[in-house]
Amino acid sequence: MTENNQKIKKSDILSWNKVTLDKILQSNDMIPGNFRGKISLDPDKDFVLNSQIGQNLENICPTNAISYKNPPESISLDVGKCIFCGNCQQETPQLIKISNNFDVAKKRKNHLLEVFSESVPFGKTYEEIGNELKNKINKTFGRSLAIREIDAGSCNGCEIEISALTNPIYDIERFGMHFVASPRHADLLLVTGPASKNMEKALKIAYESTPEPKLVIAVGACACSGGIFGKNYATTGGIDRIVPVDVFIPGCPPRPQALIYGIMLALDKM
Repeated sequence: MTENNQKIKKSDILSWNKVTLDKILQSNDMIPGNFRGKISLDPDKDFVLNSQIGQNLENICPTNAISYKNPPESISLDVGKCIFCGNCQQETPQLIKISNNFDVAKKRKNHLLEVFSESVPFGKTYEEIGNELKNKINKTFGRSLAIREIDAGSCNGCEIEISALTNPIYDIERFGMHFVASPRHADLLLVTGPASKNMEKALKIAYESTPEPKLVIAVGACACSGGIFGKNYATTGGIDRIVPVDVFIPGCPPRPQALIYGIMLALDKM
């Protein structure tokens, strides 16, 4: 290989790195088009709800996230219970819309209930969200935000996405956040899982050990509502039955962008 070819190759690599990083931080480019993100009840103009459609949607949902009432004709979707399997959209695409947007976190649990809501694109890159979050952290704490992740009986799907926050692509430490080994050192608790009975006491201890002011985020469908497990002899049906929750992030599991958006919402409450 000649010296000129070597120079060209190095230049190409540098150019590729810059373009790749720029693209990777664009939410629309980074998230696959078929990723199941924000889900909403957004009927087409000519859509008419009837009992057959409502009952079919109720029966097809594995977590009973969809409920139909008649009279009057109404249908609701509890996003906190949804595991984003996509069955409902396949059954009734003229009513159920699923986009790849990741701004699904809510400050109140009852806000997870969708009833013919409008779907508004988020329109911000991951980099913009991160810098906005960094400014909020500096303003609120004057230092880095310490996060403690607590597994309250999850399948580890949410943990994989949480771990991705520290990889070279998302790298949350550049935005002033880091994970700590003890709740005594934490400002924020990221809790996953349906809160099994065996983890109930441990979760309470971790919450009580976290110094004030503190924030708690329920990550994933299981933490929001019990998810596919619901409430039974072994699980409590969501962590808000055990500790106060500031923000709910639905998903099975939620993407790293959704986690960042949820943390930003939580800081708004301080």
